[in-house]
Amino acid sequence: MRSVGDRPEMTVLAADVADKPEEKPRREWNTPQLRKKALVVAVVVWAVAITGIVVFRGNGADTSKAAARPSASPSASDAPLTVAQVYQLVLPSLVSIRSTGKAGPAASAAKSMTESSTGTGIIANADGTILTANHVIAGAVAIQVTYTDGTTSAAEVKGTDPAHDVATLTPAKGPETLVPATLGGAVNVGDDVVAMGNPLGLTASTTSGVVSGLDRTMARAQGGDITGLIQFDAAVNPGSSGGPLLNDRGQVAGIVVALANPTDAGTFIGIGFAVPIGAALGGGQGNGRNPPL
Repeated sequence: MRSVGDRPEMTVLAADVADKPEEKPRREWNTPQLRKKALVVAVVVWAVAITGIVVFRGNGADTSKAAARPSASPSASDAPLTVAQVYQLVLPSLVSIRSTGKAGPAASAAKSMTESSTGTGIIANADGTILTANHVIAGAVAIQVTYTDGTTSAAEVKGTDPAHDVATLTPAKGPETLVPATLGGAVNVGDDVVAMGNPLGLTASTTSGVVSGLDRTMARAQGGDITGLIQFDAAVNPGSSGGPLLNDRGQVAGIVVALANPTDAGTFIGIGFAVPIGAALGGGQGNGRNPPL
């Protein structure tokens, strides 16, 4: 210490390098380079964490959707079906009908046993009941049904409704796998429809068209007029009688009973008729109010 005037002055002494222990250089943590690296690492960790959360949630959503996905079902769908899908859906329920020996007051026994007619039916109930057109089996001595799997069976008339030209049959046995059709489904003018049957002996034929009109009346030589018919333009011919008219969900909307042709040819020219399924199910023997099924 020395004095400058009357004020003492401090002198800082330098450290003795020889006597001071050697110090290791200290690492500086708060440098721009290290701060930058730390920021990069934090961003990477954050990105990985967010990605893991998204993947986990995504996998959870996919699992939930997979578990909720419905399995395929042969029943009628809520969505419109293609003609091919309707065909595959209803084919197991389709029946070919051959009735032999139409009895008549002037027919001899020999002649009645050789006369026959063919038509179509549809399995309409889990007990195997077949719904068809009444004129296909009217007056028949023997009835044979053939299913699409090739199985054949004798059948008896269960119920008839001549006013609507519908009837039901009870077969002696059913097909190997019994698949009743889904009944019901109203149609409107312009709706797509599919007709299935055995026209001219061509089994399991399928045609498509639209509903051309509703509440039509068809005159008959016997039995009076049939009212409330569905008019459609899907091709039908002799042998199609009793077959189903189906909507685009594979539901039976009607039973085919006739076609219109102003000539004597008896072939299809663009107008067919079907009894609405509601009217068909409301028929039967007796008061006509009990469903024939």
